[in-house]
Amino acid sequence: MTETVESRLASLGVILPTPATPVANYVPFVRTGQQLFISGQLPMSPDGLQYAGKLGESLSLAQGRSAARLCAINLLAQAKAATGDLEKIVRLVKIVGFVNSTPDFTDQAQVINGASDFMVEALGDKGRHARSAVSAASLPFGAGVEIEAIFEIA
Repeated sequence: MTETVESRLASLGVILPTPATPVANYVPFVRTGQQLFISGQLPMSPDGLQYAGKLGESLSLAQGRSAARLCAINLLAQAKAATGDLEKIVRLVKIVGFVNSTPDFTDQAQVINGASDFMVEALGDKGRHARSAVSAASLPFGAGVEIEAIFEIA
């Protein structure tokens, strides 16, 4: 029997949260054809925003990776809301990670690895993706990380 995304999440101890609702004039996801575009997700937990601050200043690399992982969990929560079933994910095509960091911080790729590694753990080979990891002077609500995604869906 093939392992499902839900069973992988359970083995990782991950329970997908209720997806966040937009705080401005946009939608959380758009499906067009077989592509699902998910708006940027922050490191939100049921307790609110986690990992506020700047990498290279108030947040460590380990905290940045944890923030990116939490963003990825929220991306999957949005994907489930959009499709009704995570097994409809054919593959993760691309993520774009934004890292709220000081001008001299250069480990953006290491931070976003927190999301990339999680997506491969959760989705297996269909979680391997293209990506960008860029620095930002600031992010909404002072979040340390924000990540958006594009999925191919059945």
